[in-house]
Amino acid sequence: MEFISDLHLQAAEPSTFEAWRRYMANVGADALFILGDLFEAWVGDDVAQQAGFEADCAAVLRATAQRLPLFFLVGNRDFLVGVGLAQATGMTLVDDPTVFTFGDRRWLLSHGDALCIDDHAYLAFRAQVRDARWQQQFLAQPLATRQAMARSVRNESEQLKQGGRDYADVDTATALQWLAAADAPVLVHGHTHRPREHELDGTHRRIVLSDWDANAVPPRLEALRITREGDVRRIGLA
Repeated sequence: MEFISDLHLQAAEPSTFEAWRRYMANVGADALFILGDLFEAWVGDDVAQQAGFEADCAAVLRATAQRLPLFFLVGNRDFLVGVGLAQATGMTLVDDPTVFTFGDRRWLLSHGDALCIDDHAYLAFRAQVRDARWQQQFLAQPLATRQAMARSVRNESEQLKQGGRDYADVDTATALQWLAAADAPVLVHGHTHRPREHELDGTHRRIVLSDWDANAVPPRLEALRITREGDVRRIGLA
């Protein structure tokens, strides 16, 4: 099995898109899990019904899903990916969090944003945009309006990054609570852009996926591979 997250695909970053397209065409895993933020922004599944960048992404997803099981768990940037895109591409949407059993082991999968409990402003925003009524009202607006709103949110986010904002990390106590409830020893997640492994206690750990940026020096292009025996290895794709 392989896992990726936080590619933040957008038309303005063609190098990262091309790296992802090559990876998707050649991945040889038994299945692939995308754990959120595949897209920098997703304003509704109808955006992939017209020619353009999103339709190109959907074509890549469709081709991959024809070769191997493809699972998608939404993130904080692409939380509006829904049944429409899943049906159009053949991928399967999974809940956050979700337990995946591989071999005789249980793995807890999440995007990770809900575990950053010290980021109070973001969690308030998350609660708002995950509300079914809010999503219904947002999706009822014209596509151009939704795209303009997404650009505004992205610009605000970039300004916060340039201002040196220190983003909250996953809370250890909350992660342990999730793992205990799931009866799983290992949590795999993205979101934080801080790829490493954390030993939480004597029996639990969490593995953080890398974000992707083909233009970084050195490039950040990485998948996580987990074998049926439970071995974990990071696959560099640069």
